[in-house]
Amino acid sequence: MLVDFRPHTRLRGDGRVDLATSLLPVVEALAEADVDLAKVRVVSDWVQYRENFREVVDLRPILHSVPAAAGVPVSLGVREDDLEVAVDVRRSQDAPLKELTAALLRGAPERIVLEDWGRGSRSCIWDFNALYWSALELWEKATGRGYEQALPGGESDARNIDAARELILGLFSVWDRLAESNALPDELYVVELGVGNGGQAKVFLDVFRELDLAHGRGYYRRLRYLMCDYSQHVLDLARETVADHLAHVSSFALDATRPATALGFLQYKVFLVYVSNVYDNLPTDEVAQLGGRTYCVETRAYLPAAAAEGIAAAAGATPAELPGLVHKLLRLGPALLPEAAPAHFPDVDSAVDFWRRTWSALRLEERYVPLPGLDAYTIVPATGRDGLTTLSGELLRPLLESGADLRMHVNNGALASFVDSLMLLHPFGTLVCHDLFVTDVNGYRTHFRGPGKYDGSVVNWVNGPLLAHVGRRHGFDVTYEPFRHRSGGNIVTMTAQTRD
Repeated sequence: MLVDFRPHTRLRGDGRVDLATSLLPVVEALAEADVDLAKVRVVSDWVQYRENFREVVDLRPILHSVPAAAGVPVSLGVREDDLEVAVDVRRSQDAPLKELTAALLRGAPERIVLEDWGRGSRSCIWDFNALYWSALELWEKATGRGYEQALPGGESDARNIDAARELILGLFSVWDRLAESNALPDELYVVELGVGNGGQAKVFLDVFRELDLAHGRGYYRRLRYLMCDYSQHVLDLARETVADHLAHVSSFALDATRPATALGFLQYKVFLVYVSNVYDNLPTDEVAQLGGRTYCVETRAYLPAAAAEGIAAAAGATPAELPGLVHKLLRLGPALLPEAAPAHFPDVDSAVDFWRRTWSALRLEERYVPLPGLDAYTIVPATGRDGLTTLSGELLRPLLESGADLRMHVNNGALASFVDSLMLLHPFGTLVCHDLFVTDVNGYRTHFRGPGKYDGSVVNWVNGPLLAHVGRRHGFDVTYEPFRHRSGGNIVTMTAQTRD
């Protein structure tokens, strides 16, 4: 048996975890069950997100072959584990761990499964995520609060005035040098991906205008600020927020994973691509290196039986009808759901209530499926445009083989967005991103990094070493540093610039 207790820092100090309480009941249940203990892994995490997709104890099968391609050879490992038992230490102290583990080992609990097994980036949790942003107004009306209030501290670091001032002065320095050699374009483009309610854009534009008046070069007159977001509702709110600057602002509703699809006309023209709290909200797979073998983490969404009964009763349905109703919700949205299923949803409010109840109860099953080869795994497919080719799983090898067993995010959506955005940058342009970055691959060996739930959306930490590796492959230096303008917190600033 292999035991991996990841939150080791919580074994000391005030509020320390009792290792025996959070681990021994699980081991006792395994010892009494009919399992080969030599092929079991016990993994303990501290799941910091109070709203997440996990139960206190979960079982994750470790497969030895690829289900969809029988006979495909896979690499041998130094261990041949069959099962991983996952424990959330944060919730384990008052939970009947032995009973929960024993029940799982006796057989799968009753669940309402909403989808087939598949890679994490293809799960319906991302359809829920997209629904949240497209129907945000209805969600906010039901909860009585704006989405930014769900963030730690109740607001985004993006609107920090000192951070905006530093960023703008850096732009002025670049533009001054270009102006001296008559190489500065007439139009100065800045792109913001994920504008939120427009607070960051307003801070940037207000400070920009103020600094430009003092600087005296007339850069504000030439500024073209492009606000981009998936949600038209969010863009509408943002335009109201920046009403004083509308002559310099354009807005684009676009898929954040493919910004160049809408902004291709700006290739090599943008001096700043600004991103805040977007990458952690984009679809991602997870991969793992366990016992010398490489796996993809497959998931499927489900509702626990008890929660499903309550949700079904509120909708005048049976639990067996829930998958069909959930997929209608995801396809049509809560505004149209009453027309499609009037027997269950008499009005939009009842449809929104169904949406919120389902999201709260939603869980993910997981299993490890071996990858026949990293070269056969596509992280990001090619789009056909110049400069963006397929990103192969071979990019993962230096990280996966960096030491002990590892499970990490691939951040497929973030990588697609990142590489696409690099194609927009002027040779003297910069991409700046504030987000939840893992900056050292060992951070995946000691901490839980998602998925969690922020209000109605999904959050995962971003694989910083992988983005830096890909950036270098495209000719960009990528650096990370803690957000300078607020102490504490987990936000990290990533900067990407062409190599000198």
